[in-house]
Formats: sequence, structure tokens, C-alpha cells
Amino acid sequence: MKNLFQYWKEDHIMTDQQKGNPLALIPFGVFILLFIGSGIATGDFYQMPVLVALFAAILVALFMNRKTDFQTKLQQLTKGGGHPDIILMVIIFLLAGAFSSVAEGMGAVDATVNLGLSILPGNLLVVGLFIIACFISISMGTSVGTVVALAPIGVGVADEIGISVALTMGAIVSGAMFGDNLSIISDTTIAAVRTQGTKMKDKFKANFFIVLPAAIITAVIFGVITADASQALQEEYPFEIVKVLPYLGVLIFAVIGINVIYVLMGGIIFAGVIGLLTNDIGLFNFVTLLGEGFQGMQNLSLLVILLGGLVELIRQNGGIDFLLQAISRRAKSNRGGEFSIAGLVGAVNLSTANNTISIITAGPLAKQISDEYGIDAKRSASLLDIFSSSVQGLLPYGAQILSVAGVASISPVSIVPFCFYPILLALSGIIAILFRFPKFTL
Repeated sequence: MKNLFQYWKEDHIMTDQQKGNPLALIPFGVFILLFIGSGIATGDFYQMPVLVALFAAILVALFMNRKTDFQTKLQQLTKGGGHPDIILMVIIFLLAGAFSSVAEGMGAVDATVNLGLSILPGNLLVVGLFIIACFISISMGTSVGTVVALAPIGVGVADEIGISVALTMGAIVSGAMFGDNLSIISDTTIAAVRTQGTKMKDKFKANFFIVLPAAIITAVIFGVITADASQALQEEYPFEIVKVLPYLGVLIFAVIGINVIYVLMGGIIFAGVIGLLTNDIGLFNFVTLLGEGFQGMQNLSLLVILLGGLVELIRQNGGIDFLLQAISRRAKSNRGGEFSIAGLVGAVNLSTANNTISIITAGPLAKQISDEYGIDAKRSASLLDIFSSSVQGLLPYGAQILSVAGVASISPVSIVPFCFYPILLALSGIIAILFRFPKFTL
């Protein structure tokens, strides 16, 4: 994270001479119009492939700003796509996809689903998915790794108890964003703490008391919605506990604090060994499953890389600076400063679809706002993390929702209404600003 932060300071810090350009945001508008607008118009969100919409937006960005030669703009595109945080995310995508594929191939998904069906009544399974996702994401420090690992289980639960798969995917995304916002090993949390100059434990305490009510209410909502689901559970669900161990192993190592890359690599090996010992998969089948897992994440990886390139082009043309300037100038008081920080990181997140990059981008300016209006550093760090996570968890073109939508083979837009936690997270953040909560010294 130190190198990533230094990278931003060298290439992204805004000076007085830089001027924002609202027209630079046109390519992003083209992307949204093509991707979401075509789905609304046709009723089929698969009518316009997301990569086609994104590539059209990139072409628009490349042919803007005639003062810069085309070759330079191509270099800007590749620089953005090759951002260290983007490449790390791609690696996590590929490993998470491989782990999910191998675990499913050796029977871990079915065993885990059946274990849950055997222990929990149907009306608590979705609540259980939400809580498990919270625990895994806060332990692993990655929302993307969490949703990819749990999405197949969510599909299985939905099929078994006869509820909407979009609902279970919403529960998983909700839990993943809870941990992404709080985990001490999450990139977003580290970025928020580093840019605001505070301590991790102080930020965690300030953040926890704001988001806890949102998490509790989310669990209650899922429980109420699925209150009648228990009627579908009328048969036995056999399972082999040994096949659940890969998920438990990933969780335990994540809790210990092992790097997510090591956690996922270990999970792949552990699942493969168990599959070989139980004769559920062979050696060549294991290799095939690895390949299928990688292949399943190729489109998503390409999407993230191209989106990173588009964001860099928009930034070079002044689009990100325009957002930063337009929002920060509205700060007039302590409370106004906090709302400016919230709006700032939220707007940048809408444009970048990456909460880590949005925090790194908005963080230095948020620090200036907090210093000017006497906002505590742990408070500003919490606000950055809260509002970036809430926006990220509701973006149909964000990595989290796109990941689960791909696994479940449903429209990403259909999942958004069930992402209750990101909605309540934003509401909790607004209430915290309005009522100066929490008021006690942390």
C-alpha cells in the first residue's frame, strides 16, 4: 500500500493550476447510457455486452482532447489499466475463480449448502449467508474474494428453498461490503487510514459504531423477507463434513491475518487435495477445474483493466479534477466539510467503480477539508470508507455485483434492490453526520 500511495502522490496530486473539465466525463456517460440505458429500453440487460459499452466509451475518450496526441493517450490508457491496484485485483479475481471452481468440483458447495440446510431453518439461511459473508470479508479483507467464493453457495441455497437468486446474491454482496469497510487488512481501509494520517484501531472503532446498526437492520430485513422459506425444507440433506473444510480453512487463515493471495492459493491446494483423497476429482480434472476457474474470470478481469484505463483518460482530461473541485468548494462548516468528504468520495467512486482507487484519489483533498474544518482524522477516514463502500456495493457495473451476477447468470441490475446493507450504510453515514454520532470519545 505504501507504493500505491506514493504512486498517487507522484501522478495524481492536484495543483492550483489544474482545472476541472466537466466534458471529460462524457465517455463515462456514454458507458452508462449504453450499458444501463439499453437494458432499460429493451428490458434485457444482456442486450448490450458490458465490454462493448466500455470499449465504446474508451474510443470516445481517445478521440477527445485534441491537444494531446493519440499515442500519448494510448499510453495513458495502458497506464491506467496497469495501475498496481488494478493488477492486484485481477490476480485476486483469477485465484478466487480458481478456488471457487475447484471447491465446487470436489463437492464443497453442495456439502456447505446441505450443512446449512440441515442446521438452519429455511427462514434463517439468507441471514446466515449475510453473516458468513460479513465474517469472511472482514477476515480476508476483500469483498471480491468473498462474493466469488460464496456466490455458488448462494445459488444452491436459492434453488433448495425456492427463493430469488437475486436475493441471495444481494445478501452476499451486503455482507462482503460490511467486511470490506471494516477489515484491518482491506485495501480500502488501509488507504483511508494512510491518506488521513490516523491509526487503524481508532478508525475501526469510529467506523464500527456507525455501521453496526446498518448491519443489524439488514439481518432483520433478510429474516423478514424469507420468513416463509422454511416451508420448502421437507427432506434430508446429507453432507460430508470433510468437504466443508476448504471454506473453513480459508476462513481460519484469513482470521489469522494471512495475505489474501496466500489464503486463496492455500484454499485451492487444500480443496484439490481433499478432492483427490475422496476420489471426487482426479489430477487432470483438478488442472481442468483450475483452467475453468481462470477462464470464468477473464471477462471480469478484462473489464476491470479497461475500466481502469478509461478512468485514467478521464482523469487526464480533467474529469476527476472537476468532481473534486465541484464538491469540495461547498464545504462551509464542520458538518458541511463531512458532507463534502462523503459526496467527494461517492462521486469519484461512481466514476471509477473502484472504492480503493476512489479513496486514494479523494483522500488528500479530504485531508485538506478535515484540517480546515476541524474534522478528526479517524472521522474523515471512516467517512471515506463508509461512502465509498456504500456506492461500490450498489454499482451494477462494480466488480462485486458483476461477479455474483456472472456466477448466478442473472442481470446485475436485478441484484441491486436486494443490496440492503450498502443502502443502510449510506443512511447510517448521513445520520452520523447530521447528529454528530458517535458523540463519545473513542
